Amino acid sequence: MFARLGRGARRIGLPLVIVVAALLALVLSRHRSTPPDFGATQVVRVGVSQGASIPGYLADSRSRLATLAAGGAGTAVDALVSFDDYLSPDAVAQALTGVQTFQVYERVPLPHTQTAIVKIAVTRLPGDLLAGMEAEAGRRAEDARRTGDPVAAAEADRYRAHCSCGYAAVVRADAATLAALATRPTVRAVDPAPAVTDLSRAVFLPPLPEQSGTAQPPDDSGASAAGPAAGGSPSGWPSRR
Repeated sequence: MFARLGRGARRIGLPLVIVVAALLALVLSRHRSTPPDFGATQVVRVGVSQGASIPGYLADSRSRLATLAAGGAGTAVDALVSFDDYLSPDAVAQALTGVQTFQVYERVPLPHTQTAIVKIAVTRLPGDLLAGMEAEAGRRAEDARRTGDPVAAAEADRYRAHCSCGYAAVVRADAATLAALATRPTVRAVDPAPAVTDLSRAVFLPPLPEQSGTAQPPDDSGASAAGPAAGGSPSGWPSRR
């Protein structure tokens, strides 16, 4: 085959080395494995999507928890815990005592203002949560200095004061522990998510404590009336870090 290709190449004026290199490249390409498609991994969504019914979500989460508990499985699964009010760091720690916690969702509840949603990674409560709030205070203060945004300045002050801003968390526990957690004061819902195997491939959408009808961004009429500060804009929704 190579000799035949060589004769043909000489007839059309191509050097033999070019023909052989092209043939080798073709053979290798046929045996090269297909690269993995890293984009094919599905993202798992847990919580209530914008525009969905919050009462419906709460009922569904109770049903999922009851089904998990009825199965009697002792395997730990991830779950989204929603609180019925904005909690202080100490209150978050009390609500989640004895439960492995990975993330706490925080938001400064300013009247008629869409403030940023902040996700704080934790392993110890309340220590890691306090440290995360201090770090967020610094970021929001820097935003305020850079843009003149009064909302960012207010958020910085509240986080620095360790505000009652925690409204949800991501935990991992077995079915019995999650069922007991759902009965604790201040816990609004426990939504088990056994489909989550990697937190980096999951999106958690907890309902806001003040909302009981449809999940939607908070009223932003207060910030809108003030208008964006020079060089910046009011905090967007939902901003996650």
